Amino acid sequence: MKKVFVAGHQGMVGSAIVRQLQSQQGIELVTRSRNELDLTNQNAVADFFQSEKIDQVYLAAAKVGGIHANNTYPAEFIYENLMIECNIIHQAYAAGVKELLFLGSSCIYPKLAQQPIMESELLNGHLESTNEPYAIAKIAGIKLCESYNRQYGVDYRSVMPTNLYGENDNFHPQNSHVIPAMMRRFHEARLRGDNEVVVWGTGTPMREFLYVDDMAAASIHVMNLDKTTYSQHTEPMMSHINVGTGIDCTIRELAETMKHVVGFEGEIVFDTTKPDGTPRKLMDVSRLERLGWKASVSLQDGLAMTYRWFLEHAVELRSL
Repeated sequence: MKKVFVAGHQGMVGSAIVRQLQSQQGIELVTRSRNELDLTNQNAVADFFQSEKIDQVYLAAAKVGGIHANNTYPAEFIYENLMIECNIIHQAYAAGVKELLFLGSSCIYPKLAQQPIMESELLNGHLESTNEPYAIAKIAGIKLCESYNRQYGVDYRSVMPTNLYGENDNFHPQNSHVIPAMMRRFHEARLRGDNEVVVWGTGTPMREFLYVDDMAAASIHVMNLDKTTYSQHTEPMMSHINVGTGIDCTIRELAETMKHVVGFEGEIVFDTTKPDGTPRKLMDVSRLERLGWKASVSLQDGLAMTYRWFLEHAVELRSL
C-alpha cells in the first residue's frame, strides 16, 4: 500500500486529484485541512512527515487568485507560497520521500514569451508585473525540485498548467479568474433578466483553458512515468512540463460559449475602454504529448460540467 499525501486537497486541483486517486487500487490517501496542518509552519510540517511515513506527495497547496488579489496582497502571495513549497519539499526529502510532484502555473513565463510557450522560455524575459511575486514563488518551487534532485538523488517533478477551471473553483466577484467570474456574471444577469452582460476589453485576446479533471489526470500520469522515460524528455535544470489543451480561443468565443451554457438570452457588450492584457497566451504541450498524455475535455463540455456544479452549490456561493 502506497501512502500518498495530497497537499491542498480542498482546493480546485487538489480535490480533483483526490477524486481520481480514490478510484485507484493500492493507495492510502493522506490529507490535512488548513486547521489540522499549517503548511507555512516548518516544525508542524516536519512533525507531519516524520510521523506519517509518506511515499508520494502531490504539492497542490498554494495561495492563488486573480489580478485584483495579486495586486492587493503581493506580500502574502510570495511569502505564503514560498513557505509552503520550502517546508513541504525540504521536509519530504528529510523524511525519505523519493517521489513528489509540484504544481506550478503558466505565469512563470515571461510576459512577452514566444507563442506557443515552450518550457525553454522560462527565465528568458520579464514577468507580468501584476502577478510577479506569485510567479517568482512558483519558479522557486521548480528550482527547489531540480536542486534536490541534483544534490540528493530524489525524483521531484513539476507540471505547469495553463488557465484552469472546474469544480471547486473560486467564484468570488473580485478575486476570481476569468471563467468563474464570467460564469457568475452571466448567471446573475440571467436571474435578473438583464438585457446585456458587459465583458472587459475588445474580446480579441486569445486564452487557453483546461478543465481541472484533465489537469488531475495529467498530474497523475506525469507522477507515474518511470524515471528513465521522464528524464529522456526533460533536462536536469529544465525539468518542468507544460499541461494544457494546446488549443486557445478568443475571449469573445469564450463569452459566446458561456452565454450558451448558462442560458443567457441577452446581448454581450465589450467595454473597449478596459484593458485587454496580453494578446495571446498558449502553452506548447508537445513534450507532454510525447510522454503519452493529451487533454480530453472540450471547453463547452467542461463549462457545462462546471455550471452544473455551480448550480448545485449556488446557495453557499451566493455569500461570496
